[in-house]
Amino acid sequence: MKVRSIPAQITTVEDKIAGNLNLTQMILLVIPIFWIMIVYALIYPQMHFAWYKLPIILIIGLVCCVLALRIRGKVVLNWLVILLRYNSRPTFYLYDKNDSYMRTIDLPVFKSDKRKIYSKSPAKQEKKAKLNPSLGDLVRLEEFIANPKYSFSIKSGRKGGLNVAVEQNQK
Repeated sequence: MKVRSIPAQITTVEDKIAGNLNLTQMILLVIPIFWIMIVYALIYPQMHFAWYKLPIILIIGLVCCVLALRIRGKVVLNWLVILLRYNSRPTFYLYDKNDSYMRTIDLPVFKSDKRKIYSKSPAKQEKKAKLNPSLGDLVRLEEFIANPKYSFSIKSGRKGGLNVAVEQNQK
């Protein structure tokens, strides 16, 4: 029973058309035939052999044969395409996220009718604690914390808050 190994990555397997040649190589080897016909038919004297047509035909044939060779499993034409893409890309990239060129900006559309603004009634508004203590308040707080009659402790709460506890020491 014959056992054949199936490659894990099917996209890397090239289709072989004739022997060890793939489609790209076959096209590169057929191109000189078309160029020979064009040179033979269009350059003076048309449809007759001339010695100055021979170098043109040989150069085109040699270039196409060299491009059809394989180096490290890739066709030379593919290597040239990779090199040309690498050399033609920009060497410096400037990104500015604040640039608005070629961006679609979604702006809100407001209706012209007047909207009702609801606010809290004065009775329901909560008063916030005063956050600017005076110097006298700070001095009294320091004396209160330093007083040995009271024990002062600060513990962090579960949700990130602080629990402050002041207890009177009993002796």
